[in-house]
Amino acid sequence: MKTFFVVLTGVVAFLYIMNPTAGIFEFIPDNIPVIGNLDEAGATALIIAALGYFGVDFAHMFKRKESDVKKENIKEVEFEEVEK
Repeated sequence: MKTFFVVLTGVVAFLYIMNPTAGIFEFIPDNIPVIGNLDEAGATALIIAALGYFGVDFAHMFKRKESDVKKENIKEVEFEEVEK
């Protein structure tokens, strides 16, 4: 039953995204400054969450490669506690 609701939520969110501003329903009008696109952002988050439920992981796209971390030449600094 939970899987059904996850699929339903993902499908509705996908249809909402694929039906921009000329569609049947719009929760927040896009011409409102700043908050106009929050409903699309929320629908996108629901799609990503639904895909994550089924094992599709987008986190690997945003991870750094070990070679990139070594190139940055980050120095480690040790701190000592000072008594007053």
